[in-house]
Amino acid sequence: MEDNNTANNGMMKVDLENDGGDDGGSSGGFDISGGTINVDRTMSFSRTYQPSQTSEKKYSAMQTILLAYQSLGVVYGDLGTSPVNVFSSTRLTNLSEEDLLGTLSLIIWTLTILVLIKYVFIVLQANDHGEGTCMVIGDGALTPATCVLSALQGIQSRSSKITQDHVVWISVVLLVTLFAFQRCGTSKVSFSFSPIMLIWFITNVSIGVYNIIKYNPSILKAISPHYIVKFFLRNGKTAWDLLGAVFLSITGAEAMFADLGHFNKRAIQLGFSFVVYPALIITYAGETAYLVKQPEKISDAYYSSLPESVYWPMFVISTLAAIVSSQSMISATFSIVKQSQTLGCFPRVNIIHTSSTHEGQVYSPEINYILMVLTIGLVIGFKGGVELANAYGVVVIWVMIITTFLTTLVMLLIWKKNILLVLTFFLPYMLIETMFMTSLLKKFPQGGWVPFAISVIFLTIMVSWTYGRSKKTAYESERKMSISELDQMLTSPHIYRTPGICFFFTDLVYGIPPIIPHYIQHTNSVREIMVIVTIRTLPIKTVLLEERFNVGKLGHEGVYRCLVQFGYKDSQDMKGDDYVASMVNNLLEVAGNGNEKRRIQSAAQREIVFVTGRTVLKANPDKGIFARFTIDHIYRFLQKNSRAAVSTIEIPPERTLQVGMLYEI
Repeated sequence: MEDNNTANNGMMKVDLENDGGDDGGSSGGFDISGGTINVDRTMSFSRTYQPSQTSEKKYSAMQTILLAYQSLGVVYGDLGTSPVNVFSSTRLTNLSEEDLLGTLSLIIWTLTILVLIKYVFIVLQANDHGEGTCMVIGDGALTPATCVLSALQGIQSRSSKITQDHVVWISVVLLVTLFAFQRCGTSKVSFSFSPIMLIWFITNVSIGVYNIIKYNPSILKAISPHYIVKFFLRNGKTAWDLLGAVFLSITGAEAMFADLGHFNKRAIQLGFSFVVYPALIITYAGETAYLVKQPEKISDAYYSSLPESVYWPMFVISTLAAIVSSQSMISATFSIVKQSQTLGCFPRVNIIHTSSTHEGQVYSPEINYILMVLTIGLVIGFKGGVELANAYGVVVIWVMIITTFLTTLVMLLIWKKNILLVLTFFLPYMLIETMFMTSLLKKFPQGGWVPFAISVIFLTIMVSWTYGRSKKTAYESERKMSISELDQMLTSPHIYRTPGICFFFTDLVYGIPPIIPHYIQHTNSVREIMVIVTIRTLPIKTVLLEERFNVGKLGHEGVYRCLVQFGYKDSQDMKGDDYVASMVNNLLEVAGNGNEKRRIQSAAQREIVFVTGRTVLKANPDKGIFARFTIDHIYRFLQKNSRAAVSTIEIPPERTLQVGMLYEI
């Protein structure tokens, strides 16, 4: 996370008076461009908010090392536990030493090319204040199911009395515990889990070195890629089918990018380059060295290769590591939902910032519950069969292919790289990943359909929400009221100005949303002082109180607009008298004359009302069946079951009025 505590690295400009002319054009909005957040008013005042933090958060060497250590328990759990199930997924028989060397060479170069070079040194550069996004929500459910089951299945080799059903229900208990632990936050989770992963890597390296020395000291010659060529020439279609199993050696690498918001780029690079990568190479080499002497044990390669004296300690460590491995995709899912929600393409859910230091460390109770239900459903439904591994591989390869496309676009449009240089990245990686994809697609009927089914569900949610929101925004833009129209309405003799102050909350940064004239027309009244309030949460820890309220006049006397800015750890409590007092002081600052000031002070002594709007969309009967079904059923269902835009604000319920309006889209 390269820029946790700065306000979007830019300047936020909001025109607070000229809120749309008669032509309906936009005269205000957010302008992000420099190093400050500037609220520019067309009246005689302007305030600049300069965060106290630097524009790019710097980490000391010790801080980076600490974050690298923490990343072991969040980012690399899945990738680090892959040796448990890679060889057992190959389903190969009658293996020669040359076949095993070819398989090991494939694993080594897959880790090197697709993870070390692509993700660690290229894709991680394409971050947006510590985030990136990729399609891994389905992966967030498959990873815990696959990893925990794979680890626990090793116990069956010790007793015939332990059935697969026993393994399934033990897995369910462990998974429920894991998801319950998420509320503690990434920092506490990583401090609890990182020691487990460090022990996991150290013990695997030790056993790997032991197996290499004991069974085949020359096994690391598989680093030479010519063994891959020989393997394909000798095995043909069988070698091609093996690619699906080999690909399981890098599952979890896709979380590296999505988890970037929880740490920083340098920490993730250090963690992989100096701990995870060498540990994995040695672990796979140790397994292969053992299989050269005992090829018939390939169906249970990892546990069979363990020395008898350390089996049970390693089984415990493996089970704990499998639980940890699930964390990377769970944390990544939280990050992606947060990013999607920020972009307006996912229904609003509760996003809790679990760290006052790292803005990207978040937790969502609703998403956590959904993932838990999906994961347990997969475990019980597939019972740890080969179908689950097939589904896992399919979802990860598509995530990687999409990431390659998106990174290529970043290279062209953002980094402005030469087209030939971009092609040297795009073409080789598309060729390699397409080869893996063709091998994995053969497994579509045997479980590979699962991630597509999950993706279709979430895609339907995101497309429907985005469509509904875009129609709502277009409706409001077309019907928003200009300042002159508002003045004309308020000066009408039929409108009564009730004593007191009304705070009207709206998402619209500029213009008067149609729900305000709807409210005035149907009540024939409005408070003596009306303040149209827009809330914005900035990607910084806190906003100073004196910089929180940015107030401007809206044409007619007694009508104001206020942009209220909070940091992600600020309490959005507006219940007490302090909020009203701060707002009144800001209103007095922009008051034009003594009469206006006295009017504000008098209104503040009377009744204070908080008004929130709730709009319901209804499709026009003339629209097509797709539009009607999307708006009237899917979007309305999502709207009813998602959080309101002002749900994070604490306002006194006894002073709150909710106004509804039907939008016919």
